[in-house]
Amino acid sequence: MKKIRINSFAVLAFVVTFIFTTFNANANQTRENVIKRGSLNCGVSQGVPGFSNADASGKWTGLDVDFCRALAAAVLGDPNKVKYTPLSAKDRFEVLKAGDIDVLARNTTWTLARDGGLAVEFIGVNFYDGQGFLVRKAANINSAKKLNNVKVCLETGTTTELNLRDYFNANKLKYEQIGFTKADDAVAAYDAGRCEVYTTDKSGIAANRTKTKNPADHIILPETISKEPLGPVVRGNDENWVNIARWTLNVMIEAEEYNVTKKNIDSLKSTTDPVIKRLLGLEGDLGKNLNLDNNWSYNIVKLVGNYGESYEANVGTKTPVNLPRALNASWRKGGILYAPPVR
Repeated sequence: MKKIRINSFAVLAFVVTFIFTTFNANANQTRENVIKRGSLNCGVSQGVPGFSNADASGKWTGLDVDFCRALAAAVLGDPNKVKYTPLSAKDRFEVLKAGDIDVLARNTTWTLARDGGLAVEFIGVNFYDGQGFLVRKAANINSAKKLNNVKVCLETGTTTELNLRDYFNANKLKYEQIGFTKADDAVAAYDAGRCEVYTTDKSGIAANRTKTKNPADHIILPETISKEPLGPVVRGNDENWVNIARWTLNVMIEAEEYNVTKKNIDSLKSTTDPVIKRLLGLEGDLGKNLNLDNNWSYNIVKLVGNYGESYEANVGTKTPVNLPRALNASWRKGGILYAPPVR
């Protein structure tokens, strides 16, 4: 009987190729899974008013929630087909990578270490922010540079800890950190007097100040000690899903640039403006590039609204969070919010 020689390198190459092919086949199917399931799994915060927060009946609202609703509108044609999963800062990326959620929209800062080291991908910025400090008015502190020998409450597992350390070391200030895995616990501890300072992104401070017993008794100090570009995150191994999520955000931003709103979108169907026609799905075949139908962008604006509508409804100056647009205004109105053209 003739012996058959097996080339070990050929076998190894076959196994590696099989694993790689299988991995990519399984990974590159988020859109299909969402459609088959009939709902989008969205990871959100454990409760940040204006961004992602559930009311007493369990209804979720907020700027980040609206992004998830817009993504569901683009893929499923229904913004209400979303399941929300509250996540701590510590667990959020692991839950996303495990495939338990399809997108993370949880006031998350875009950094090099996260973008390059976690096998995830940020699809854009939906809120430009920076870290600040909340103190009691009665303390008569008007600058962060006067925060010496203080106890500081914060949520762990965030960029907040490193920023805090850097700022206090650079200014030769001493502090004691009191950390919590839940933002609500950190706020409650601060409100109960366990620490003199509460710190997080300024948007989070404005939101969480509404949870204190007497919000008017607290002030946000003027200093902004970091850059915190916040945005939605998806797994990095599904190019089609990355593109769908990215262009969902871009559509919301560009719709505001051209004053296309959920109220007026139907009245614009006779427009001759090519940009608006593309947003309405009346020109080109852009949906095909995302493996979606051509109503995808129309559904985003019609069923959820443009970025400005979402901002004003959730965190604008007429809400309890009361955040002026500032950097988050459209570039046409002096801000830095800017989207690549939907074309």
